[in-house]
Amino acid sequence: MDTAPIFDTAFLLTAGGILVLLLLSAFFSGSETALTAASRGKLRSQADKGSKGADTALKITEDNERLIGSVLLGNNMVNILAASLATALFTRAFGDSGVALATLVMTLLVLVFAEVLPKTYAITNAEIAAARVAPTIRVVILVFSPVVAAVRALVRGVLAVFGVKTDPDSHILAVREEIAGALHLGHSEGLVQKEDRDRILGALDLSDRTIEEIMLHRSNISMLNANEDPEVLLSQCLESPHTRLPIYRDDPENIIGVVHAKDMLRAIDKLVRGSGGGSTEALKTFKITEVAMKPYFVPETTTLDDQMREFLRRHTHFALVVDEYGALQGLITLEDILEEIVGEITDEFDIDAEHPVRRGEDGNYMVDGSMTIRDLNRATDWNLPDEEANTVAGLVIHEAQMIPSEGQVFSFHDFRFEVVSRKDNRITRLKIRPL
Repeated sequence: MDTAPIFDTAFLLTAGGILVLLLLSAFFSGSETALTAASRGKLRSQADKGSKGADTALKITEDNERLIGSVLLGNNMVNILAASLATALFTRAFGDSGVALATLVMTLLVLVFAEVLPKTYAITNAEIAAARVAPTIRVVILVFSPVVAAVRALVRGVLAVFGVKTDPDSHILAVREEIAGALHLGHSEGLVQKEDRDRILGALDLSDRTIEEIMLHRSNISMLNANEDPEVLLSQCLESPHTRLPIYRDDPENIIGVVHAKDMLRAIDKLVRGSGGGSTEALKTFKITEVAMKPYFVPETTTLDDQMREFLRRHTHFALVVDEYGALQGLITLEDILEEIVGEITDEFDIDAEHPVRRGEDGNYMVDGSMTIRDLNRATDWNLPDEEANTVAGLVIHEAQMIPSEGQVFSFHDFRFEVVSRKDNRITRLKIRPL
């Protein structure tokens, strides 16, 4: 049988068409990988330097669902068309066995030249490739947008039938998770220092954490009683390591003001020196309410991010925390919020200047019961849960479903907890060891 007529112009045109379709498939596959893998931060940097391709890439990646839908639509179209042409071509040349041969050949060609090769290049040069293909992909998106919109509506309708709801703005929320994941990966590979990771993650978490998680509890607040003698108030002010002290009258819940140590000392100095002979009799006329500032109350459910902004707006560093009933729960300062980013800030006046967690030679960690779980996790790189309790003592009480006695031992979350000391109903000291 003469096979010469098989390799005619139609055969060559079909083969050429298959080659072009494979090139288009490679383009779509590489473009999808480049645009999804490219760092938006690097693209923004290139765009700021005048790269129009990077600017276009930023715009089209804002809607990832539409981008991927258009690229997949184009990729599937050219792949299916190429496979159909190859089947017709091989069937004409080899008869019925051409179907199997066409499947084998096209699978190898698509896998190597239209998938692995372009995607490997794109993942290696993501930002460069994304900037180059963005203008063309933008046209593809505009052409396929009606079809993609119909497909998106159909997909969401099918998912809704099964109770799955899609969030069109979910890609925005993924940015924070992407940063956190990159920091954890960088730290595990030794590229990011633990302190740097903790600072950045601390800043990212401010909007998700509330005041009640880090406030100083009311049982630990140093207060001044407005009914006390001026000499007593002066002594208490000098003995306190704090510069701002709440003032109450009769009942500690009845906060009537906040005094700054400097304002109080200036007023007393003026009274004593102004009497002429430096007599301390003038001190008895001192009224602390005359130098006190109006108290600033905030709800305990306020986020740390909002509270920090409010501190900066009000030009103040001190606020009293109340619950939904207006009862005093604690206090918070700007320093408390900053410590969630940079870690513990101590000076020569801090009473608890020593680190609240210390590791012993036996591998056990001695931990203050009032230490927050978040601070313990940051100091030790542990992952103790903080959903049900803010402090380590609170976690033990929650898990034990009781107030433990000294010497009691518990094991949960792959850790061994031993109650070392307890004061009244508070666990003050714990010994913790990973199991």
